[in-house]
Amino acid sequence: MASNTATPPAIPFADAPVNAALTAEEKIEMLRTMVRIRRFEQTSLKYYNDNYIGGFLHLYIGQESVAVGSISLLGENDHIITAYRDHGHALAVGMGMNECMAELFGKKTGCSKGKGGSMHYFAPDKNYWGGHGIVGGQTPLGAGLAFAVKYKGLKGCCLCYLGDGAINQGAYHEALNLASLWDLPVIYIIENNGYSMGTSQARSSAHPKEGLAARAEGYAMDWAKIDGVSLYEIRAGVQEAIERAHKKSRPTILEIMTYRHKGHSVADANADKYRTKEEIQRYMDEHDPIEFWKRTLIAEGVITEDDYKQINKEAGAEAEAAAQFAIKSPFPDESEIFDDVYWEVDNNTEAGRTGRHFFHG
Repeated sequence: MASNTATPPAIPFADAPVNAALTAEEKIEMLRTMVRIRRFEQTSLKYYNDNYIGGFLHLYIGQESVAVGSISLLGENDHIITAYRDHGHALAVGMGMNECMAELFGKKTGCSKGKGGSMHYFAPDKNYWGGHGIVGGQTPLGAGLAFAVKYKGLKGCCLCYLGDGAINQGAYHEALNLASLWDLPVIYIIENNGYSMGTSQARSSAHPKEGLAARAEGYAMDWAKIDGVSLYEIRAGVQEAIERAHKKSRPTILEIMTYRHKGHSVADANADKYRTKEEIQRYMDEHDPIEFWKRTLIAEGVITEDDYKQINKEAGAEAEAAAQFAIKSPFPDESEIFDDVYWEVDNNTEAGRTGRHFFHG
């Protein structure tokens, strides 16, 4: 790899302290993680179409910078929770491709033992709490994680990701109210890809002209709007929110503008009808976060085009190997169907034996 050189001043947010401190190796690792996410998604789509994977499959292609940029800033007492488009966040926190791919295939070696599928990745050992299929259902849980951090007296926060289609859910607004009222260190990150499934933001959400995050003012919360194509801009904006959470125990809403290259899910047959093919192609050509970061690192002298080709090749091979691992892995045994469903039962607690968790008599 080429050595790191001084960052050209023309690159916005490159001189933000959190970015200026990055080493060449850290920049390359973020590129590698984004490429690994994309190749994982491309491979999972291939095997979905070959009928190896059932159920829903929500791809993260085009949004890789959001998860990678924000998660790259976290420390040991920071937590992550997200919605059903969760593969990118999983790989960004360090989950392996094998356990993630096997989960898509419904295999016992999957991260949720083949019972959760695409929307329910979990890695508690990495402070990653899912993967949730109910729209907006993760938002009060994000507030709860932040409450736990504060209750324990830890210097940490929770990044809670949601799509622009979830911002009208009642649970989200209840969570915002409590987060502000109780000074919870939670950061709500709206990954705004422009469409609530197949309905444009303009047709689905009333909001101030500044954007969806500006609703935060109704809850006396700080907010910001961020261009999601640049890791530098994402990291600079998210770092401010993290410092607010760590130092002041205050919540933030961040709206990161992004774009999914594929449909809402693989089952979305109208992905090129509610948005034009020209629009999709324009975003792929002009706003691809991987291409943007690759060009940035080449301009900085951190990598060459050949370095990128090697990273892409290795990621593709890793994703294909994960698919083969999943194919060869066993399905869960039928006798395990009720295992890992209810913690109290699995651990034979009094509540599990009696069905009474809080009430007695």
